[in-house]
Amino acid sequence: MIGVWSMSLCLPRLKKSQISGDLNCLPKMLASWSFANIFFFQPPAFLMIGIPGLETVHCWISILFSSMYTVALTGNCLILLAVRRTPSLHQPMYYFLSMLALTDMGLTLATMPTMLAVLWFDHRLIGFNACLIQLLFLHSLSMVESSVLLAMSFDRFVAISNPLRYASVLTNNVIIRIGLAIMAHATVSLFPGPFLLKRLNFCPGKILLSHSFCFHADVMKRACADITVNIIYGLYVVLSTVGFDSLLIVLSYTLILHTVMSLASPRERIRALNTCVSHILAVLVFFIPVIGVSMIHRFGRHLPPIVHTLVAYVYLGVPPVLNPIIYSVKSKPIREAMLRVLSKKSKG
Repeated sequence: MIGVWSMSLCLPRLKKSQISGDLNCLPKMLASWSFANIFFFQPPAFLMIGIPGLETVHCWISILFSSMYTVALTGNCLILLAVRRTPSLHQPMYYFLSMLALTDMGLTLATMPTMLAVLWFDHRLIGFNACLIQLLFLHSLSMVESSVLLAMSFDRFVAISNPLRYASVLTNNVIIRIGLAIMAHATVSLFPGPFLLKRLNFCPGKILLSHSFCFHADVMKRACADITVNIIYGLYVVLSTVGFDSLLIVLSYTLILHTVMSLASPRERIRALNTCVSHILAVLVFFIPVIGVSMIHRFGRHLPPIVHTLVAYVYLGVPPVLNPIIYSVKSKPIREAMLRVLSKKSKG
C-alpha cells in the first residue's frame, strides 16, 4: 500500500514530463516497495497512460470519449429493448443482433472506468490483480464478438440459401446452444491468460502500460522472464478469432454470393444482398481494428506511442458506437422498433 501511495504522489510530476520513458519518481516509488523474494517480483500496480503528448488537453478529450460511451450504451440498450418488446423481431437474426449488442455493452463497461479515471481525474494506477481481471474480460468479450459475427454470417447463409427451412434450422434451442458454445469457447480459451501472466517475474522498472486499460500483449512485455509460452498462447488466441472466424465468415459470404448469383431476377439479387449489408459493415468495423492492433503489437515496436494508443482505442471504442448506428440506419425493422421504444419513453 505504501508503494501505491508513493506512486500516486509521483503522478503530477509524470504529467508535467508527459510520462517520459524514464520516470523521475520511479526510484523513489520502488524503494518504498518491500520485495519478499528478490528473485520474483510482481508489481502491486501498473501505471496506465492516457494519450501520449496530449496530456494537457485530456479534459477536452474526455468529452469525446464520454460522448462515445454514452452513444454506445444508449444505442445498444435501445436495440435490446427494441428486440425484446417487438414480437415481429423475435427471429434468429435479431437474437444474434441482441447478443452483439450485449457484448458491445460489456466491452464499453470494461474499458470505461479506467479510461475516464485517467482522463478525468489523472488516476493512472490499476492494481495487478485488477489488471488481470480487466484483460480477461476485454479479450473474452472480443472473442465472443468475433464468434457472434460468425454466427450471424451463418444465419445470413441459411436465410438466403434455404429460406424455406430457415425457421426449422435456426430454432430457439439451436440459438441457445450456439450462444452457450460461444461463451464456453471464450471461457476455455482465455481462462489460462491471467495465470500465464501471474507466473511471470516482472521488472521493477517496467510498470508503465501503453494504454488506459490492460492488454495481454502489453502486460507480458513488462516481464523480465521468458515469455515464449505467452507469445504462443497469444498467437493461438489471435488465430482462433481473427484467423479462424474471419476465414469462416469469408467462406459463408462466398457461398452466399454463389447462391445470389444463381437467382434469375436482378431485383431478387439486390434484395438478398441488402439483408447482408449491415452485417458486412459490422464485420469490417470489428476485424480491421483487431488486425491493426495485432500487427502493431508484433511489428510496430518502433512506431510512436500515440499510434499504439489510438489504434487500441479504435479497436475497443469504435465498434460498440458504430454497430447500433449501422443497424438503425440499414435495418428498417430495427429503426422503427427503436423509434417506438423512444416514443413510449417520451410519453411515459
